Amino acid sequence: MKHTAKLLLAAALAVSTVACAPTRTHESTGEVVDDSVITAKVKSGLVGDPLTKAHQINVETYRGTVQLSGFVDSAKARNRAVQIAHDTSGVKEVKNSLEIRQASAVE
Repeated sequence: MKHTAKLLLAAALAVSTVACAPTRTHESTGEVVDDSVITAKVKSGLVGDPLTKAHQINVETYRGTVQLSGFVDSAKARNRAVQIAHDTSGVKEVKNSLEIRQASAVE
């Protein structure tokens, strides 16, 4: 009986370990938390910078790679956003999909 209980416990631990293990398309729990922290740090840096102010900049992080998307007012703001993301601890790579918003003729 004790032998069966030990086998069941070992099997349960093995299944739970595999369920939390990262794969090529799924992050482990620790990676998700790390990515959330990186995203928060990048957003904070963008909001605090007078050039970017993070008005319409979206930030997503996956395994340390930050994806910037949305709109900025100038090439200088786009470059600054990339620099802020690169300078954030934990960031391995930055993918820049930011677009420069054209000024409206109606304004």
